[in-house]
Amino acid sequence: MSSFPQSPFGREISAEDIAQTMQNFKGWEDRYRQVIQWGKKLPSMPDELKSEQVTVSGCESVVWLVSEKLDGQWYFCADSDARIVRGLIALVMAAYDGKSAEEIQSFDIDSYFEKLGLIAHLSPSRGNGLKAIVDQIKQTAT
Repeated sequence: MSSFPQSPFGREISAEDIAQTMQNFKGWEDRYRQVIQWGKKLPSMPDELKSEQVTVSGCESVVWLVSEKLDGQWYFCADSDARIVRGLIALVMAAYDGKSAEEIQSFDIDSYFEKLGLIAHLSPSRGNGLKAIVDQIKQTAT
């Protein structure tokens, strides 16, 4: 059992659930609101885990990301000072949290984001920040 706060993402809320939910929305505003809602379900990172060493570079907002490997599975705890970014982190956690290095490396994140219909609506800096979070997770789980 991970020492991080229990997150529903990657467990009760899978990447497939998220893609299905997002595909039911017609407009960007509804998707945006849903991402914010998921961000509210993301557990806050305990302050003692937050430090300069665990910030993700390449993000406009402050993003903290820590990881631990238990019994061949990777667990992540991430947080941000921005509401929409917390929601984007939740989407990434649904894809990667509690997975093996092999599952993390083989997951088609580009196809996943395409199904969500989000990337086109994110500012370039948000899109780059999202990519930075994904890249850091993939590097960690090698």
